Amino acid sequence: MSERAAARSLQADVAVIGAGAAGLFAALCAAREGASVALVSATPLAQTASYWAQGGLAAALAADDSPELHLRDTERAGRGIVRRSAAEILVREAPDRVHHLQALGVRFDADRFGRLALGLEGGHSVRRIVHAGGSATGRRVVRQLSALAASDERITVLEGTRARALWRMEDHCRGLLLEDGRAVGARAVVLATGGAAALWSRTTNPPGSQGIGLLLAHAAGAELADLELVQFHPTAVIGVPHREGFLITEAIRGEGATLHDASGQRFVDELAPRDEVARAIQRLLQQTGAEAVGLDMRMIDPALFPNVVAALRSAGLDPTRELVPVAPAAHYMMGGIVTDLDGRSTVPGLYAVGESSCTGLHGANRLASNSLSECFVFARRAVAAALANELPARPPTTAELERLRDQPALPAAGADTRAALWRHAGIVRSGDGLALLLASEHPLVRLIASCALARSESRGAHQRSDHPHSDPVFEHMHAVVAADESLAWQRWQ
Repeated sequence: MSERAAARSLQADVAVIGAGAAGLFAALCAAREGASVALVSATPLAQTASYWAQGGLAAALAADDSPELHLRDTERAGRGIVRRSAAEILVREAPDRVHHLQALGVRFDADRFGRLALGLEGGHSVRRIVHAGGSATGRRVVRQLSALAASDERITVLEGTRARALWRMEDHCRGLLLEDGRAVGARAVVLATGGAAALWSRTTNPPGSQGIGLLLAHAAGAELADLELVQFHPTAVIGVPHREGFLITEAIRGEGATLHDASGQRFVDELAPRDEVARAIQRLLQQTGAEAVGLDMRMIDPALFPNVVAALRSAGLDPTRELVPVAPAAHYMMGGIVTDLDGRSTVPGLYAVGESSCTGLHGANRLASNSLSECFVFARRAVAAALANELPARPPTTAELERLRDQPALPAAGADTRAALWRHAGIVRSGDGLALLLASEHPLVRLIASCALARSESRGAHQRSDHPHSDPVFEHMHAVVAADESLAWQRWQ
């Protein structure tokens, strides 16, 4: 290797791509095991998508709750395709991860006796949502973990750059190339890049959430799964300047907020699972031609959700005096990079955690606030598995580096692509519309359409107007996409 190439290369035991909740926690877990970590963040720390997460952590901590009850709710929300082994791990380990975060200095909301104040959200049969600062959970958690990562001498934070390609040699992932030209050699790479909901034109996600990690993994030969299963959040602000797509947390409905049509009538059980509520809103909008329904949170103490109230007031809407106009928006991808229960992808040395991964945990409809718990539960497990990898880290050779640099840049979805995905792969899709997406220039859009066409049924967040009912043939079946874009069905139990 030339001296110039060597000077632009780094080595670490573990390279973590993404500095949201899952990535930060993975980096901290690795560092506390004595490993060196390279943490890649496209934005400055504490400005990732997780920072804006309003939901909390679902964990069976109450006296009237149990892992078994949490498991039942998860499977019920997941509409018959939850991978039980993944869900069992989540419900069993989530309480310990809450305590782990408390030990790291995260302060969760508590009553005057110091007991955790547990919230209720759609699909949950009891109160089990742990919050920090009401609806500011993501902000509090990411801010604390970012401070710990920035001050840990074992963690090298690489801010303001993205991964351009994964380096694979002898069937192992050995590191990555950054957009700024630097290479990172590692014993293992952990992808924690979030989801792809910003591929849809109407979304609650920041613009960067376009499935970058999925594209990186796919280009390196990793399998993807369940790309047709995208959750649409029922209550995203619409028609309010500068707040378009702003998410109104489900916890507000858990405290008593209600949804109303133009005549003021309630029309849905506000605490039903998200797929039901989103479809009910969308159906009403189509029937009436309205742009939004009204979320009435006037009876809610604004001190419980200070960031939501402040954000709306800054846009000229006072939720303590008037209804908030809301409509569904693309929010969370249940599919992603296929992993086992320890975060391993189908490429040795490559791991995925958080929304970029697909363990089958969420099935066809994520149970509210399971995702943040998933970040911490599976990040810890992935790091333990990654550090067991004894393959030594080394930088790429000059020839390997040049091959990486020759790879095409990852694509970004333009406005037309995003509009087409919303139009043809939105809350309700049809075979004819999905077939049009197969000609998209964006590879992830093509794969989403392929998976959605193959699932010729309606299940959870995936609704086909030409196949309006669930088909027992697809129970526990998952659409798995290989590196050559071929699709196969696998049964995950």
